[in-house]
Amino acid sequence: MEKVNGIGGVFFRARDPEALGAWYETHLGVNQLNPMPWKQREGFTVFAPFAQNTDYFGNDEKQWMINFRVDDLAAMTAQLEAAGIAVETHTDWDSEVGKFARIHDPEGNPIELWEPTAPTA
Repeated sequence: MEKVNGIGGVFFRARDPEALGAWYETHLGVNQLNPMPWKQREGFTVFAPFAQNTDYFGNDEKQWMINFRVDDLAAMTAQLEAAGIAVETHTDWDSEVGKFARIHDPEGNPIELWEPTAPTA
């Protein structure tokens, strides 16, 4: 059976696509198509539909949440906070798979940041 080999894009509506795209590039390093699409390092990707009534996204009106892998969550958190971006953390979010934090883009979309636990041999 043929299977997909990764996510080729994440597409969503925005009130101001140019400004929102610039925010993602400035604060998270995710560039759009200038001059090439954002290139990711290989790694795990979780694909997980949630129940319609989940409170995990933090806002019942939001239909999606993206999760970005990061190398150093503490450094990323400090960088975002220095830029005036609120970062939410809860120790109960952290688990055997890694550490997590949550931010929101300027349009209120939830973004989860994930520092995976280093694999053990």
